[in-house]
Amino acid sequence: MEIRWLEDFIALARTRHFSRAADEQHVSQPTFSRRIRLLEEEMGATLINRQTLPLSLTAEGEAFLALCEKTTEGVRLTRERIRDISAGHERRISVAAPQSLLAHFFPDWLAINGLEGRMQPDLRATGWAAADYFKALNRGECDLALCYWPLARCDLELDTRTCRYRTVGHERLIAVSAPTSAGTPCFTLPASREAPVPWFAYPRLGLLGAALHTHLARLPEAPGLAVKNQDLYVTSIKELVMLGYGIGWLPERAIRQALYANTLVRAGDTRWDVPLALRLYRHQHHHHAELDTIWNALPQASPPP
Repeated sequence: MEIRWLEDFIALARTRHFSRAADEQHVSQPTFSRRIRLLEEEMGATLINRQTLPLSLTAEGEAFLALCEKTTEGVRLTRERIRDISAGHERRISVAAPQSLLAHFFPDWLAINGLEGRMQPDLRATGWAAADYFKALNRGECDLALCYWPLARCDLELDTRTCRYRTVGHERLIAVSAPTSAGTPCFTLPASREAPVPWFAYPRLGLLGAALHTHLARLPEAPGLAVKNQDLYVTSIKELVMLGYGIGWLPERAIRQALYANTLVRAGDTRWDVPLALRLYRHQHHHHAELDTIWNALPQASPPP
């Protein structure tokens, strides 16, 4: 079985037409049809339903298509890596991470571990939802994923079975408010259900949202909160809180200077703080020399005091 046969099958699944698929693959239709027949003989199953117009895939064909797409993408990425090695280029590790970690953790972490110049952020990932990081790792679109992770047990709809992780740091979400002219918070916790505090939330299916909702649910005293808006971006929530529109739970690293300058103040005591781990994930089956070298040398972060 040849890789180009798998590419033929992908083209046929996309066009649902033998002649158009053959044209895309720059071969004659008889040659193309013969390759598809050879694929079916090799797999021992009928992959194409030729009785429908347009053509359709059988159940076996749908399963085989998923294999074709995964295999051809793996070959494409490997070819790129081999070209880089042949050209003498040191491969830089791509890291997917949310914007707040790229701004307030990643540069210092690189410096501490002597990794400057060996890693580069994947800037497409700054607005990804939690599941997108693990899909990208599975597809080989990034080498590593750096993310916040709840310390408390949460029901997360994430499939991480193909990944491994290292804990590389710790963080906590702090409930903050803009200050009054007297330096006290404009909004305080807890609040009553009759007079709830306006709140800028994270999506509940995200890692920060899941951690926060789980923490609040376990507190004996439920806060009175009224969601004003939901946002994936820490920076967006921070700006709205600083403008005095409500409270938000923000990573301590992202607001350290604002707390020191008193442009943000705590909206409640430390019982409202949400502990987090900072995890670095990789796919357990994706290997190359630079990634394996860096991964094996990474220290595990000590537990927070």
